[in-house]
Amino acid sequence: MQFAFLEDLDAYFCEKYANYDKLCILKGYEMPVMQASKLDEFGRTYAYTLPADTMRLSLQKNKQELLQQLKEKMTDISFSFSFRPLSFWEQVVGLFSKITFKKEFKALLSRYNLTEEQAKEGLTVDDEIWKKFLNGSAHPTKNCIFSFALVHHISLDDVKRMLALCEKEFDFTQEKDVIVFYLLANNIFNADMVASALKEYNISNMFIKANE
Repeated sequence: MQFAFLEDLDAYFCEKYANYDKLCILKGYEMPVMQASKLDEFGRTYAYTLPADTMRLSLQKNKQELLQQLKEKMTDISFSFSFRPLSFWEQVVGLFSKITFKKEFKALLSRYNLTEEQAKEGLTVDDEIWKKFLNGSAHPTKNCIFSFALVHHISLDDVKRMLALCEKEFDFTQEKDVIVFYLLANNIFNADMVASALKEYNISNMFIKANE
């Protein structure tokens, strides 16, 4: 079952990963023809550029070998900071805004039947930093939101909303974003499966406590 899960994850990654700068330099990668032409309704020929996803790994004949090459080169260089402090002005604006991360996060905890203390369980986030999320003086980073979502089984839609409130979104040029999106979209929250997926793609800088 574990093998089948990772095999499905690999297929998804090949289909969705969009960092073409990294893909096109892999040994054995065949650059597709990106220009094409066709006739319009008047019989005239015009040229057009094919979409960028023509370069996806899933369309390569030797995609498994290329994926293995890519995995061997993967290094998680995303920031490991768990929070972004809000400026004084941002905090003032938040006091008069109907929709803020602080307000929406507390509502989300209520919907998932989590107390403020329970929501921090399973995460390696400092108590003082956690208080900043709750009082509206800081926003969690993307890595922190991802970690919280995987630990507490948060839906993909709710994660997207949390990211948007922090002025962030999923970026499929980033390996971590592809993997986390897959896990959330498929409701995969089993701790061992999550750990296997992160390890398979050499993803670190998360804030998930290791199983004791």
